[in-house]
Amino acid sequence: MKIALLGYGKMGQAIEKIALAQGHEIVIKKDDVAPFSFEGVDVAIDFSLPHIAVSHITRCFNEGIPIVSGTTGWLDQYETMTTLCKEKNGSFIYASNFSIGVNIFFEINKKLAEYMAPHPSYKVSMEEIHHTQKLDAPSGTAITLAEGIIAAGTYTNWKETESDSNTMEAHTIPIVSKREGMVPGTHIITYKNEIDTLQLSHEAHSRVGFAQGALVAALWLVGKKGIFSMADVLNIS
Repeated sequence: MKIALLGYGKMGQAIEKIALAQGHEIVIKKDDVAPFSFEGVDVAIDFSLPHIAVSHITRCFNEGIPIVSGTTGWLDQYETMTTLCKEKNGSFIYASNFSIGVNIFFEINKKLAEYMAPHPSYKVSMEEIHHTQKLDAPSGTAITLAEGIIAAGTYTNWKETESDSNTMEAHTIPIVSKREGMVPGTHIITYKNEIDTLQLSHEAHSRVGFAQGALVAALWLVGKKGIFSMADVLNIS
């Protein structure tokens, strides 16, 4: 498979290492906005910057290149991009996190929220911890987790906060974002009342899981048309 890496930071480099080890070819490595050609490319993997990602995705749809995007911070334009994908009969996977473990975590989170919904005495809160170079807060993964909880019906929105849930308005999920050292990513969901505490957590040990998952998604997407998720890739939806 011939891959275009749109974004050649730490994630792009991690994907390259795994892809080459598996016998794939990296034909484009982009870490700037200079012009380039998609000639010979089978699939694009985008881990760029929020202000660049939309232009990468748009161009892929216009030129018929399947694209997998893990860039966060641009989702206010997500519906515009999915509309364009449908108009151009494109191929698209966006995920806030491509880790196989995290995507299973997403599904467990949804199910736990359904189980907890009939028990309003439990108040939910969330904490996410990432390295100091991460630009967005809360993380895209935390937002996806919050959306999974909201879907269960007890909560209606989320809000970033610096403290716990004691001062948070009803039906709002508090998310505490911490930036520490070189932490790849930790997410902790807590349900707590006066009687006990229930916690669900995921801790990434390195970027390898994110990179491997993005490559799995790219391989899966080639030859397909439509808008998909990692739940589709992993057959867990």
